[in-house]
Amino acid sequence: MAEASAADPPAEVRVTAKTPVADGVVALTLARPDGGRLPDWTPGAHVDLVLPGGLTRQYSLCGDRWDARSYRVGVLREPAGRGGSAFVHDELREGDLVGIGGPRNNFRLVPAERYLFIAGGIGITPLLPMIVQAELLGIGWRLLYGGRTRASMAFLDELAPYGDKVAVVPQDEHGLLDLAAWLPDPAGTKVYCCGPGALLDAVERRCAGWPPGLLRTERFVAAARRSAVDGAFEVELRRSGRTLTVGPRQSLLQALGEAGVPVLSSCRQGLCGTCETTVLDGVPDHRDSLLDDAERAAGDCMFVCVSRAAGDRLVLDL
Repeated sequence: MAEASAADPPAEVRVTAKTPVADGVVALTLARPDGGRLPDWTPGAHVDLVLPGGLTRQYSLCGDRWDARSYRVGVLREPAGRGGSAFVHDELREGDLVGIGGPRNNFRLVPAERYLFIAGGIGITPLLPMIVQAELLGIGWRLLYGGRTRASMAFLDELAPYGDKVAVVPQDEHGLLDLAAWLPDPAGTKVYCCGPGALLDAVERRCAGWPPGLLRTERFVAAARRSAVDGAFEVELRRSGRTLTVGPRQSLLQALGEAGVPVLSSCRQGLCGTCETTVLDGVPDHRDSLLDDAERAAGDCMFVCVSRAAGDRLVLDL
């Protein structure tokens, strides 16, 4: 079975295990109630967890991708979050049923001579399957893994067998990650980084002069958006033959919804990729945290929850 598309409706899965894996982190094992096969996935993929009350949150798959009948995700309790992690930690129990959407992958592992993985805290989750894949293919890799304390860093037991390929750097023991020492020169290395915004911003600054495509990042919180003029613009929907006006204080997703045009969405922050839409004409004003520079320049897709038009008009394949 292939990875699910953004148009696939949420399915139902059962929580078959809920296991503490670090201070403030639990791992959930999810399976179909009938024990059947789940959609295949690739390293870097995530799923939408649809919780009671309508909460939908995205979590990276971090289990065994060759196990076709279960998924594993890691969930950090976020005191300043929007309620999803608190529900998972405090209310969700083994045996409970939840909705699930996906999997989808906006953080794919691409071929490279070698890899450097950089994780901050719960950002280790999408990198675990990438490490397994690199090992399987015999490609050289190293992991730089930072966290507040050693006790807060999840899955250290799974990383221990890799020996000195893994550098574990708790901040209370060693301070901040020494990015200058780890990122001196690309030299054929592709860097995958996931973690808090401050870490990703620091890595992006360090790699700013590198050739395109050598650094891939994934954010759990949307990057601060640049200042932009939110003027009104027109959107032609090619397949339905309609034209809409998107107001200055209205998102494109809102305008589509009010016009009765269904577009599946989840995070509404330009993070999850659920609302990706094909652009047939016009120049999008990309405000997501997913596309790289080359994908933005191509201008053939956009995430309608946050992105707008750079001009007066867009034509979408809707």
